[in-house]
Amino acid sequence: MTHYYTIRIHDRSSDNYRLAQVPEDRYILQSLESQGVELPFACRNGACTTCAVRVKAGTVYQPEAMGLSQELREKGYALLCVSYPRSDLEVETQDEDEVYELQFGRYFAKGKVKFGLPLDEE
Repeated sequence: MTHYYTIRIHDRSSDNYRLAQVPEDRYILQSLESQGVELPFACRNGACTTCAVRVKAGTVYQPEAMGLSQELREKGYALLCVSYPRSDLEVETQDEDEVYELQFGRYFAKGKVKFGLPLDEE
């Protein structure tokens, strides 16, 4: 018997709240879409941060979330495209650029990258 969980989604871009029932054995994004809930996504395989949410309450299982570091997972971030609910949830959509910066920001702005000699010195 499949167990269903209640998911409360706060879409920050529109400031709307939605409720949906999601089975424990289906990806959250896929299940929400089948119920008419439209949220941002891109790759659908856990490699980017477009569908990232912040889990405000509850637990998700996301073993395929390659696009999120363990550190961000521990801070409550999840990728809906590859997350299964493990309890009732309250989530909040995130700006993709914010999550990307949290994920990779420490690698950027470290100074000028040198690729070789300027064209006039070759």
